Amino acid sequence: MGKYILKPMESEDEINGKGYVHYQSWHETYTGLVDPTYMERRTLEKCTEIAHRWPDNIIVAKDGEKVVGFVGYGPYRDETLPAHGEVFAIYVLAEYHGKKIGYELMNAALNELSDYKKIAVWVLKGNDKAIRFYKRYGFHFDGTEAEIMLGTQNTELRMIYERS
Repeated sequence: MGKYILKPMESEDEINGKGYVHYQSWHETYTGLVDPTYMERRTLEKCTEIAHRWPDNIIVAKDGEKVVGFVGYGPYRDETLPAHGEVFAIYVLAEYHGKKIGYELMNAALNELSDYKKIAVWVLKGNDKAIRFYKRYGFHFDGTEAEIMLGTQNTELRMIYERS
């Protein structure tokens, strides 16, 4: 992965950097897929506030002192998939795409989720770049969809990774 380092998110600068990556990546990824009014309300301040409220189980990727990506992981969030882990979020700034940072972040998250044989991730329908990434990594659709409101109705698709 070259000069980039991965580490658990710990410092105030890393938390704020995660907030920035969350904000910037949302706008780079979801503009055109999600209601523009909702996107306008997705501010840097809101994303930084989320980063401060949810500091656990986050691994950041850094280029020097700059946070350029992150992954959040943990046990699956509800009882529909008992004994599954989940990757809640994985984002890398667009200028760092193609540098294997997402792949290394996913490796790190799955390493932290080593007690789970199966790992779930949700992806927004139409987010073809993310779907290709997950498929290349070994995730497959399990047929489960969920409707979510992001200003307007959107569909999330669940994908599962199974350790061999």
